[in-house]
Amino acid sequence: MARSRYLPDNFTLALVTTVGLASLLPASGNTAHFFERLTTVAIGLLFFLHGAKLSRDAIVKGIGHWRLHLLVLTCTFLLFPVLGLVLRPVLQPLVTPALYTGVLYLCVLPATVQSAIAFTSLARGNVPAAICSASASTLLGVFVTPLLVGLIVTTGGASSASFDAIGRILLQLMAPFVVGHLLRPWIGAWVKRHASTLTLVDRGSILLVVYTAFSAAVIEGLWKQVSLTALIGLCVVLAVLLALALASTTWLARRLGFNKADEVTIVFCGSKKSLASGVPMAHVLFAASAVGTVVLPVMLFHQMQLMVCAVLAQRYARRSVDENLPVVAKTA
Repeated sequence: MARSRYLPDNFTLALVTTVGLASLLPASGNTAHFFERLTTVAIGLLFFLHGAKLSRDAIVKGIGHWRLHLLVLTCTFLLFPVLGLVLRPVLQPLVTPALYTGVLYLCVLPATVQSAIAFTSLARGNVPAAICSASASTLLGVFVTPLLVGLIVTTGGASSASFDAIGRILLQLMAPFVVGHLLRPWIGAWVKRHASTLTLVDRGSILLVVYTAFSAAVIEGLWKQVSLTALIGLCVVLAVLLALALASTTWLARRLGFNKADEVTIVFCGSKKSLASGVPMAHVLFAASAVGTVVLPVMLFHQMQLMVCAVLAQRYARRSVDENLPVVAKTA
């Protein structure tokens, strides 16, 4: 029997299990140091594989659609942070200050790649543009996210800290990514053949980061600081952000005259945030004891955006077959 689209996917269940394991059996002492080193290696491998999977041909096909990419990047790195700051007086009382720091961190993250492209394809959107736009968001996030963290998430010495963070991210994330992409002519076919196996490595790396982060957070008293009421409030905060992001991207796409296929791409690339980039970056940008609280909003938003966008993608897909590119079709 097929799983309902409203139920969590296997990866989300694995994330929940990992958080539970870290809550019951947190790594400490020498074990924690071992996991920290292993996590650094796993993050490097994760971004190496991302680089090896990135298709240059797909980027070339989609790169000419600059208006679409500019709008997606504006929504990702400007609209979201503005929403997080403007709504802070209203939404922060629903959660703890530490959790809202995680919400602001969520707001400055790049867009997700895999699910944005998958939903765009399901909804019959502009897939080449989605590949290009989501990939560009991830690459820019290496530079933009640390700067925005310094500007709106942290205080005191933020500027120097953010530049230091960029250096660490370039070393730990960008360097493996570039090496993987440069080696793509030789290993690209092998990566494609073993995509399902490498997905386990990909997701296993994130689970390892989550376990390490939550272990440190639990030892620092995470679950004593975060009540059930705060968790429910956090879900409300994230639902408001997602609803506003989806409504804004849809309105902007239509207001600026994009056709339906491009609208689909803008909605799914401009309203999503990357768990795959967010968790490793948090490991670099924040103190170990704070990472668990910071990534909790990212993890919840990840599942929320998957469930909502799955329904939305199917609604887009049900539009008339004659409306492959609705605006063009109507004016032809």
